Amino acid sequence: MLTAKLAPYAGSLSRQFASEIGNFGVVFIQFLLTVLIAAILYAQGEGAASWVKRFGARLAGRRGEQLVVLSGQAIRGVALGVVVTALIQAVIGGLGLFIARVPFAAVLTAVMFMCTVAQIGPLPILVPAVVWLYWSGSPAWGTFLLVVTVVAATVDNFIRPFLIKRGADLPILLIFAGVIGGLIGFGLIGIFVGPVVLAVTYTLLRAWIEDGDAGRHGPRTEEGS
Repeated sequence: MLTAKLAPYAGSLSRQFASEIGNFGVVFIQFLLTVLIAAILYAQGEGAASWVKRFGARLAGRRGEQLVVLSGQAIRGVALGVVVTALIQAVIGGLGLFIARVPFAAVLTAVMFMCTVAQIGPLPILVPAVVWLYWSGSPAWGTFLLVVTVVAATVDNFIRPFLIKRGADLPILLIFAGVIGGLIGFGLIGIFVGPVVLAVTYTLLRAWIEDGDAGRHGPRTEEGS
């Protein structure tokens, strides 16, 4: 009797679980396609960059070529600031999981990388692992992983601004808004598309405004001289 009553709930849970597995599979395929397309574009990157510069120069002369260069710097800043920082955090956290002998460390490292790219951070993966180590009677390994967790969670505060400033002068809030908005609007691929679109738009608008300021103040300087 009890089994018959619980059967519909069990079926509903099974369908929900299968749906979640399917969604994860779609996200994983999107991630693999993103990496594959990025590798193909990177292999032909120099030729494509040269062609785009020529196109910009043909479209708007020297200013068009400068805008292409600025857009490239913005994209480089996003790639360095978001992807490289996430990779470093995932590597640090993954090594901690492997050394502490946490089960399914490879899978947890992959999930942690996706979380750090999405600006969620490594804490949702590492904190439960620390709690599990203490609960399972391994306080030494739990303390070790706790230290690793603190390092992995805070290292982005130093690495991300340095990498973004090295690639382009972009505000951190702009990158964060682009990642969150892109993730909500376009899924996993939006993690990369969102901040790139905002960064390029911000860079081009700032260059356009500064160019207008220079043109407006230039004649005044000449009249004063």
